[in-house]
Amino acid sequence: MQIFRYIKLLRKTEYYHNSKGLFNKVLYVLCRRYKNKLGIKLGIEIWDNTFDEGLTIYHAGNIVINGMSKIGKNCKLHGSNCIGNDGKSLAAPVIGDNVRLGVGAKVIGDVHIADDVIIAAGAVVIDSCDIKGATLAGVPAKVVKK
Repeated sequence: MQIFRYIKLLRKTEYYHNSKGLFNKVLYVLCRRYKNKLGIKLGIEIWDNTFDEGLTIYHAGNIVINGMSKIGKNCKLHGSNCIGNDGKSLAAPVIGDNVRLGVGAKVIGDVHIADDVIIAAGAVVIDSCDIKGATLAGVPAKVVKK
């Protein structure tokens, strides 16, 4: 229930962030504060406007999403995930629609992930995958199923 509340606050924060007017900016600050406080309790850090519609988070804890990442529709996070830059540049991942990240899966650096990709539990993706519907597994992640 708390995860659903977090996602709802994330969407409200995005709405007020993208709206014009002084009143909406005040509501943005308030919503962002509530979202961040709940995020600290749950162990979730997601920036505004990174996910498209349909985000699902199955387990809270250690979820960190870089603010410059762009993730498509219906992304599913199973917990302990990281989507971010590699520390060498500010470039962040671009992930397609209907992508599922298993428990502990990480996507690091300037990578592009195609639609309908499954990233297995514990996988570390550091290279792009343009194969729609592929399954990535391992450290570093490789295509194990097309």
